Amino acid sequence: MNTHLFQSLAISLLLGGLVGLQRQHVDSPLGGVRTFPLVTVFGSLCAILSEPFGGGTLAAGMLATVVVVALGSWQVRSAADRGITSEAAMLVMFAVGALCVSGPMIVAVAVGAGVAVLLHFKPQLHGLVTKLGDADVKAIMQFVLITFIVLPVLPNETYDPFEVLNPHEIWLMVVLVVGISLGGYIGYKFLGPRAGLILSGVLGGIISSTATTASYARRTARQPALVPAAATVICLATGVSFVRILLEVAVVSRALLPAVAPVLIGLTVVSGLFAVLFVRRGSPPSEIMPSQGNPSELKSAVLFGVLYGVVLISVAASKEYLPHSSLYAIAALSGLADLDAITLSTARMVAAERLSVDAGWRSVLIAALANLVFKLGLVLTVGDRKLFRDIAGLLGVSSFLAAVVLWWS
Repeated sequence: MNTHLFQSLAISLLLGGLVGLQRQHVDSPLGGVRTFPLVTVFGSLCAILSEPFGGGTLAAGMLATVVVVALGSWQVRSAADRGITSEAAMLVMFAVGALCVSGPMIVAVAVGAGVAVLLHFKPQLHGLVTKLGDADVKAIMQFVLITFIVLPVLPNETYDPFEVLNPHEIWLMVVLVVGISLGGYIGYKFLGPRAGLILSGVLGGIISSTATTASYARRTARQPALVPAAATVICLATGVSFVRILLEVAVVSRALLPAVAPVLIGLTVVSGLFAVLFVRRGSPPSEIMPSQGNPSELKSAVLFGVLYGVVLISVAASKEYLPHSSLYAIAALSGLADLDAITLSTARMVAAERLSVDAGWRSVLIAALANLVFKLGLVLTVGDRKLFRDIAGLLGVSSFLAAVVLWWS
């Protein structure tokens, strides 16, 4: 007895039943809890028969399914606005049934379950689409452009004497940074502008903690009463930016992660404690999160790629020709402008064993503190003086903690 075939048919039947259950639940006129299992089992049987009789059997089965689906759709189509979701689902499930026999089972299960989930969350998906404006769709399409069109065509080789400037790898870091920011941007679209104080800080840190700091600081210059709320959001965004660094290090260099994680987690905790302190002062009940810009603009992506490349070759050159302390100076200067670039370049150098773990985590920590100094300067320039004193307290405690770690390590 061929137990493998019976197992494949059983899984095919269950996947068809799962999708059929969802279609039955929404009263689909084309098919339900009986029809879809029959379609997937038919696909499995066609795949089984194609082994002794050739691939034409599977093609004929697919054609027969198309004809049956078309006839069924023609009979039940009464409403002019009725879509073809069920018809498309039937064709996909025929292929899933065939895949249960002839392809990787895990792929068949993933596709079948994915179809059921996709069908079930129709209201939520439609609701998301209605919240997306032209600028939001443009952001998603630009991310697709830089990920699936630009990245594959870039050469995967180095072009400098230090062998660090690899266009493909540089752009891969661009995709990573833009992807993280785009995730926060989509989260903002899900939650809307009235995301609340805590979520405003979290999303702001994911998208851009520096831009969030500038936005809220600028508002306190016009409305001093917003200082506690702005301080809370800035502290939360700063804390999330440290978590973002940890994520980037984890992706690029597992060797650097254990060394840098404790101090960054400590800085995150300090930022969170300051946020709690400022929340206790009270804040307006209806804080509105400032509008967020498109994080996947091609111009911004190119600029980050250039900055990352400059930092990368600067780190490599300093290690080769300059005193050891120059590396930390580069980290501080880079951290003032962009924390992602120095974090990723340092992590990549450590991963390639061209920089020691000790020098790596110290560089990342110095860059993080430099970024805090830059944010403090932003607050001083465009914000209220009370907000400056609050953020100066965060900088002071964080700097003291970092100095202790650097001294004793």
